Amino acid sequence: MNRIPAEHIRASVAWIRERMPGTPDVALVLGSGLGDYADGLPGRTSLPTADIPHYPVSTVEGHRGALVFAELGGKKLLAFQGRIHLYECNDLTMVLYPILVAAGLGVRALVVTNAAGGINRQFAPGDLMLITDQIDLMFERLPAGVPSARHTRLYDETLTGRAEELARKRGIPVRRGVYAGVKGPSYETAAEVEMIHRLGGDAVGMSTVKEVLCASELGMTVLGISCITNKATGIGSAPLDHAEVRDVAGRVRRDFALLLTDIIQALGQVSMNSR
Repeated sequence: MNRIPAEHIRASVAWIRERMPGTPDVALVLGSGLGDYADGLPGRTSLPTADIPHYPVSTVEGHRGALVFAELGGKKLLAFQGRIHLYECNDLTMVLYPILVAAGLGVRALVVTNAAGGINRQFAPGDLMLITDQIDLMFERLPAGVPSARHTRLYDETLTGRAEELARKRGIPVRRGVYAGVKGPSYETAAEVEMIHRLGGDAVGMSTVKEVLCASELGMTVLGISCITNKATGIGSAPLDHAEVRDVAGRVRRDFALLLTDIIQALGQVSMNSR
């Protein structure tokens, strides 16, 4: 089993610390088509991940590969523009590397976002779903050196409720639901979608579940948001492609940005250790 060398994490963290303005309180992982949010952050400092020692490189279109530092509502923010997917590298240590770097930098809260296919028939493309729980269908153990699962509640209910309240004040409709994570890179078959539906999944994607598990084990408070970019196979009739994912994410960019900014600013009013 692969192990993440502790000296690699330390080298990455040391390199970033020399170039970032302060210690981040909150980390934000921006999924497919959602990375543009970080471009509008005030007083941003951006570091290409390709320059960071030992840091993995994303190869998926729509995942730019940059770390952005900014400040919102008195909280120092570290935003990851793009993530590494398991299907890109077949190496879970690379998928978790950003989370371990965030922990090494002192991050206490994680907001994780993704693009997902809607399985719940009440969901439509463009909906935002607050993740209440997850189903891990990647069938991969966490790498050696990463704590094993101890928590059953991965997503912070207090923070999820606060996000729902902020969305209501903005007039932004949000859903609640369970996210199922699969390996990919192929989209799911209709039979697989039906299986996930019967297991209790409301949305499906190819990320998030391992990152959240790792972050929770490292003591971070976690909030998850899915952008429903398409109806999953068997739910909708249209063929699926990555361009559609990015297009729909682009259409909800304004609501997504407003809600995300409100959530980050509100983190100071919500306990980061409420689990």
